Amino acid sequence: MSDLTTDRLLLRQWRDSDREPFAALNADPEVMRYFPSVRPREESDALIDRETALIADRGWGLWAMEVRETGQFIGFTGLAVPTFEADFLPGVEIGWRLAKGAWGNGYATEAASAVLDIGFGPAGLSEIISFTAATNVPSQRVMQRIGMIHSADFYHPRLPDGHPLRPHVLYRISR
Repeated sequence: MSDLTTDRLLLRQWRDSDREPFAALNADPEVMRYFPSVRPREESDALIDRETALIADRGWGLWAMEVRETGQFIGFTGLAVPTFEADFLPGVEIGWRLAKGAWGNGYATEAASAVLDIGFGPAGLSEIISFTAATNVPSQRVMQRIGMIHSADFYHPRLPDGHPLRPHVLYRISR
């Protein structure tokens, strides 16, 4: 699949020049506050390598996101297959992660809307899910703005009992 464009954004295949800003984004405690920990450079690079291969192979994945007007890399959005066990899986998840400087501009909503079109169009999906920590209200607002409906609360199986991020919410949207 080729690049996706919206009014203000380019969702594209990853480039080597994305590695440094993506590692910085994943090392930022504020960006990663709804995740168990920040991510080291090796994990950021591994995600880029994995998603580059998936996009090349199946035509979709987590695309790098940049602002069209400036060419600035600001994060990612796209579709992924969760790898943990839960009663609502298997499924395909829509997700995003943006650098702090890109927050509050509507970029996540704009990009996610374009990704839904790919998911329900060329990717042939009948349903797309999204989930996040129950405390992550900003991401829940994006889910709601793109038409997703809250369908369940669950405990993330990869987080231990008592972990403040273990309570999660699940949202769904059908074609």
